[in-house]
Amino acid sequence: MTRVLIADDEVLVRTGLRMILGTQPGIEVVAEAANGEEALRLTDRHEPDVVLMDIHMPRLDGVAATERILADRPDRRVVMLTTFDLDEYVYRSLRAGACGFLLKTTPPKELAGALHAVVRGDTLLSPEITRRLIDHYTSLAPPVSAPGLTDLTAREAEVLRLLARGLSNREISGELHLGEATVKTHINRIFAKLGVRDRVQAVVLAYEVGVVLPRRAAREW
Repeated sequence: MTRVLIADDEVLVRTGLRMILGTQPGIEVVAEAANGEEALRLTDRHEPDVVLMDIHMPRLDGVAATERILADRPDRRVVMLTTFDLDEYVYRSLRAGACGFLLKTTPPKELAGALHAVVRGDTLLSPEITRRLIDHYTSLAPPVSAPGLTDLTAREAEVLRLLARGLSNREISGELHLGEATVKTHINRIFAKLGVRDRVQAVVLAYEVGVVLPRRAAREW
């Protein structure tokens, strides 16, 4: 059973999500929070498997709440709820450790499947979300350096660029004419060399170091 906490300041959104998730097998909504402070208290009390966190909330916004939830327990899984209004909060939530995004309009079966996937250790960063994030954020700051970047092999660098463009393992496999198992091996090595724990952090780092710059030249190393 996947235990879920819903954090959103809109009663109708919380009610709708609770009703939707209540119809899905293997999902249990254990608590609801109307702001970030409540989300912190209820997360500690109920120990949910996944926190569905709205970005914009009173008292303590979703990004700050995510940072605090993950500060002492980085193994916790937080998924941001969004209406696709991309702004600096979305980027900050990735940096805070959120494992991905779900649209508030996500169909019930997809929503349940995504939550189960998160519990298994997967991340939720679709190609569409990744590409829009890249388009929006690569112009906000100059590239920074990253330890381990120069340790990547040429093939690993290619895989990282494709990851940052939002391609799935299968798409990377087709692009580079590699088996999916080989792609997965390259990705795990990239994570280890860059010191990131998952696909989301790898993509964020790729923005910051300038690996992918839409409509501009990408940084070489």
